[in-house]
Amino acid sequence: MSVDDDKRALRRRVRAERAAVPTSARERADEQIAINAADLVTRTGAQTIACYLPAPTEPPTHGVLTWAAEHGIRVLLPVSLDDGILDWAEPGEERASSLGVPEPTGARLGRDAIASADLLFIPAAAIARDGTRLGWGRGYYDRALAQLAPGIPVYAVIYDAEVVDSVPHDTHDMPVTGIVTPTRILSFGR
Repeated sequence: MSVDDDKRALRRRVRAERAAVPTSARERADEQIAINAADLVTRTGAQTIACYLPAPTEPPTHGVLTWAAEHGIRVLLPVSLDDGILDWAEPGEERASSLGVPEPTGARLGRDAIASADLLFIPAAAIARDGTRLGWGRGYYDRALAQLAPGIPVYAVIYDAEVVDSVPHDTHDMPVTGIVTPTRILSFGR
């Protein structure tokens, strides 16, 4: 099998496993992810974070967004553009993007707004124990992460079972600093 075939197979498995997560477990995950993310925001002293609005089966971030609003933390949310680039906006009204994922409808801040984030919480399909990230195959986050200054912490929000020994990857796949799951924060020493 090719790297692309291996990526597709792992993504299919993750999608199926996520679809099987009961609503009650998602709600508990949202609470626990928020606690862990809040701990990370506090430890890093972040004043601006980038996060994402979760699709129905993605690890939830609603609790993270609520906590950030309650604590005066600025939040940037991605807006997927047709050219494969992420723009950014602050929380507000939401709609489904052309890719079927939720996104904010407010004023766009520009592609470079991500540079103002002190900490990023991003989606992923799976993360290898060395920080290699498997995304969903469109490259939006790889392109966004490639433009960040070195040292900006990037944490993938995933379920515990999505931390694996290795993931298929290409040279353009950007690694992450660590992960946030419902049960832990794990940093890879990047």
